[in-house]
Amino acid sequence: MAHVHVEIASQPDCWRQAAALAGTVAGRLPARGERVAVVGCGTSWFMAMAYAGLREQAGHGETDAFQASEFPAGRRYDRLVAITRSGTTTEVLALLTALRGRVPTTVVVGDPGSPAVTLADAAVTLPFADERSVVQTRFATTALALFRAQLGQNVEALAADAEVAVRAPLPIDPARIEQVTFLGRGWTVGLAQEAALKCREAATFWAEAYPAMDYRHGPISVGAPGRLVWAFGPLPEGLAEDVAATGAAFVHSRTHGCRTVLTSWAAGRTPVDPMADLILAQRFAVALATSRGLDPDAPRHLSRSVVLA
Repeated sequence: MAHVHVEIASQPDCWRQAAALAGTVAGRLPARGERVAVVGCGTSWFMAMAYAGLREQAGHGETDAFQASEFPAGRRYDRLVAITRSGTTTEVLALLTALRGRVPTTVVVGDPGSPAVTLADAAVTLPFADERSVVQTRFATTALALFRAQLGQNVEALAADAEVAVRAPLPIDPARIEQVTFLGRGWTVGLAQEAALKCREAATFWAEAYPAMDYRHGPISVGAPGRLVWAFGPLPEGLAEDVAATGAAFVHSRTHGCRTVLTSWAAGRTPVDPMADLILAQRFAVALATSRGLDPDAPRHLSRSVVLA
């Protein structure tokens, strides 16, 4: 079995471990009221986007997300948080080095022995969520579960939703789809970006992601039979009808209180959180790879960490 299959399935337990850890590392994570920047590369950047949205939504303070190489050096923050699975990514290490003595830094990392741990002022290590796969799945969502626990959210409920998502049937047969566009609103825009990246990485598949309100500003032009639109979170009024008119298939996470339910394929199903819906998208990407005769553990042109000379 591919490593990525095992790692995807382990996410509920990893999220529970992250929730237990959150109470012991509170002093290393942003305090309420701090002005915070969160950075990462690739998948970690998209988790930074989701965390930034959730933190502001929870009223904990202004929070911005940046790709590590694009951090605005002249902007003032009370703390910088870097998300990095390996702790060896060139852009993250360069930024931590540049900010030493200027801005308090915290790194959330999978490898406790990595250079990032030494460079940062504080570290939260998640070795139980580190991965053998090149493609990130459980480390990214476990980092987000840690942040959500620190924000006071019920991660046990999220983990229960994840238990559903690792076993549920996929919403659509990947072999029937030639292109997918993921949509999100608010903090789930980061999840949409991550879902699209998984399809590109694991399956070299044509996948895009946009804020849901922006879909009609151009991207809808690629909608057609044989293509798919997959939405996380609340849907703008009338968008479902607009997607249907293109002939594209549609998977929608409908708002249900503070949680969601995929209404297009599992009417009456217990509502699940969008982060658990991301697990379905991860599984969809892996199934895409398999249907295309690819090994999801050996994605083309990729390595576990980008380390530049």
